[in-house]
Amino acid sequence: MATCIGMVAKVGVFAAAVLKPVARQCPGHRVNVFVPHRLSHGVRSRLYEHVREGYSDKPELDMRAVCEETDKVIANVESRKGDLRGDDVRKIVCVWQELQAVKTEISELEEEKRRISDIVRGLVTKEDKKALANLPEYNQALQKGREIRNRLNHLYHKETELDEEHYGRALRLPNTTHPDVPVGDESQARVVELVGQKPEFDFKPKGHVELGEELGLIRQRHLAHVSGHRSYYLRGAGARLQAALQNFALDTLQRRGFIPMVVPDMLKGAVFEGCGMQPNAHSSQVYSLDPARFPDLNLAGTGEVGVAGYFMDHAVNWKDLPVRTVCSSTCYRAETDTGRETWGLYRVHHFNKVEMFGVTADETGEESSQLLQEFVSLQKEMFSALELHYRVLDMPTEELGPPAHRKYDIEAWMPGRNSYGEVSSASNCTDYQSRRLNILYEREDGSLQYAHTVNATACAIPRTVIAILETHQTKEGTIRVPRVLQPYLSLEVIEKPKYTPLKYIGPNQRYPPPRPAPKIR
Repeated sequence: MATCIGMVAKVGVFAAAVLKPVARQCPGHRVNVFVPHRLSHGVRSRLYEHVREGYSDKPELDMRAVCEETDKVIANVESRKGDLRGDDVRKIVCVWQELQAVKTEISELEEEKRRISDIVRGLVTKEDKKALANLPEYNQALQKGREIRNRLNHLYHKETELDEEHYGRALRLPNTTHPDVPVGDESQARVVELVGQKPEFDFKPKGHVELGEELGLIRQRHLAHVSGHRSYYLRGAGARLQAALQNFALDTLQRRGFIPMVVPDMLKGAVFEGCGMQPNAHSSQVYSLDPARFPDLNLAGTGEVGVAGYFMDHAVNWKDLPVRTVCSSTCYRAETDTGRETWGLYRVHHFNKVEMFGVTADETGEESSQLLQEFVSLQKEMFSALELHYRVLDMPTEELGPPAHRKYDIEAWMPGRNSYGEVSSASNCTDYQSRRLNILYEREDGSLQYAHTVNATACAIPRTVIAILETHQTKEGTIRVPRVLQPYLSLEVIEKPKYTPLKYIGPNQRYPPPRPAPKIR
């Protein structure tokens, strides 16, 4: 296991002026933990700060591969989307090598310091105290000891700076890529499988917003002053459909041995970063709470972050592997690219999602690949049960994101949009997240090993609602409920409700209604 980052520095006057001490100490190590005001290389790492404050052990990154196969790492980095380039990888290697050289010198000097201490101690024991002052051997040892201490103080400070810079840079590296993954942008996605048939209509199919408004299921109009853009209400059968989909997914997975879980919606930045997300990056999709009141708290955009946080700094027992977990949570996404899908439920700021998360062993190197295939099979089973037409895509390098070694997306046919739309994804993150979050498993002999993690969408409610409404609409404007959902909804057909829709009486109308007359008492 890696040791606490707080061990690294006994600092001189200059360092004390730059670094702010924290009361917490790491027992058995050299010094207080220090928190920098800012990083000299300009890259802030919440995960590094989390470790320095003593909450977790250091992430143990596989720097051997980065140093020995630098060209391969550069090719992988440059095939992915992001601002990391070959020169950044070379700088990471350079900083790492410099850090190792400093650590080596520190180790040698500390050994020399111990040797000199033994010499001085021996002389003090043997010689008279008055004679020591005139003893050349004694004075030389004292002088050498002072030189070593001064040099060590400089090196401790240097080690702190390099360690900080190393993690600030190296934590941005993406995972390795499966050799079969297509290279390029989303246009290079490979269709693995087409399932089901596109629905045929003898009328022009409507979009989900039109259907939802006519049936009283969805409201998006007149909400800018209530909850802002990209928000929505589900009502009546719409709300029941959400609950039905959640329960259907949860029931399906629990029958397969998944352990249900309720997770926090607000988490520390370190957990996001450990999962491969950057909550403080420019144009981040993550909502951050007011830092003045709630320092370093962010709203999760997926249940994956909450489940990963549950396993953080813990080891799973060998006999329990693989651990299969399912959670249903509300997800929050900033959707900063405001020009895309501005209307409807396809791209919204908040939605409910059922998420699968797996923790498995890394003994053969194939365990997580097998679990990924299992998760994709479960996704297909559920979308087929909902009587949808969909395709499975092997996603290319630019669509993987930092943590994924391989990722499959499922896109359902949405007749109202006359196109496929993503409804789920499944990612094998190998040991990328476990090395950053210290997720391990304990072998039968008691030894610890980094686990592999796999995550997959079981049901993203709004997009699945789109596919169901648009696929199962009838000429009469009703919605045929898929057979598997009928027990949850107690309905075979969703029809227009008997109650009268609300009437908008707010401002900005061409013919505003008269306001109520004064009440006469």
